[in-house]
Amino acid sequence: QVQLVESGGGLVQPGGSLRLSCAASGTIFSLGDMAWYRQAPGKQRDLVARISRGGGTDYADSMKGRFTISRDNAKRTVYLQMNSLKAEDTAVYYCNAAVATSLDLRIRNYWGQGTQVTVSS
Repeated sequence: QVQLVESGGGLVQPGGSLRLSCAASGTIFSLGDMAWYRQAPGKQRDLVARISRGGGTDYADSMKGRFTISRDNAKRTVYLQMNSLKAEDTAVYYCNAAVATSLDLRIRNYWGQGTQVTVSS
């Protein structure tokens, strides 16, 4: 079994910052791409940012310059630094990872349980 556990969400004022973390644990042989998605009420889940094992990154256009994704392979953790937050960034943020498990080395996609980010004055 593989678990992804997010942390760091909360309530922040417009213009503020938050740092999300997502730690992977379980029967992991290797971690591939890791990503953050978000889902606002009544909307679909959208990609925020993705990072490869080697550190290559990809961002949704509206996050470029404000959000930074990073990872620590030794800690099996991905981070999302969010700056200059706006009300429209309010959503549940989900961690996603491509994982080859040590059971059969097959690559599967896993999701965390989500962490709420609310941007409001």
